[in-house]
Amino acid sequence: MKSYRGLYQSGLCLIMDRGDRIKPAFDSAVSAIGSGVTWIQLRDKTSDRLQIFKTGRILRALTSANNVKLIINDYPDIALAVDADGVHIGQDDMSLKYVRKIFTKKRHKVIGVSTHSVEEAVRAEEEGADYIGFGPIFRTTTKDAGAPKGVEALSEVLSRVSIPVVAIGGIALENVKHVLEAGAHAVAVASGIMESDDIGTAAAEFVDAISKKTKAG
Repeated sequence: MKSYRGLYQSGLCLIMDRGDRIKPAFDSAVSAIGSGVTWIQLRDKTSDRLQIFKTGRILRALTSANNVKLIINDYPDIALAVDADGVHIGQDDMSLKYVRKIFTKKRHKVIGVSTHSVEEAVRAEEEGADYIGFGPIFRTTTKDAGAPKGVEALSEVLSRVSIPVVAIGGIALENVKHVLEAGAHAVAVASGIMESDDIGTAAAEFVDAISKKTKAG
């Protein structure tokens, strides 16, 4: 397997969507990591690049010390600057082929791509994505990514691509099993954890639910 295996093998990616959240990123990450989260993705659509770099550097120090993977959204240069494990880009960000050029001497860095249709998923694989995020599977208020795609669309994507697929969008404790049963390699959760009054407990519940489902097959 390529180096992205360590990203999805735990089955859970915590999207640290900063938005207007007051709780410091460091505190949130400490709580999540203490509950078993091993993959954190920093997504910040509101802060300036310098603040994102500072946050990323703090998270890199914390994640490195705890053997946790860190992905930076949108900014391949910041991902390289903080020595993150990779970058995740959307359909409106820099194209994958140019991101790959930036990462040319960093072959161990991974590139994930957000996709919202079978066509986008297939194209992302053809262009060299290491993994894709697909969704929103269910209705979500975290990110405006269009109408829910549903588990059926996820299954179709999984049948059309060979790289890991991370399901995202409205993933909750009551529906996560359906996504995993469809074959998703991992699930990405943002508001389901980050908007909880107790991030550590919320993260632990997801880790436990995914672990039980994975062991049960």
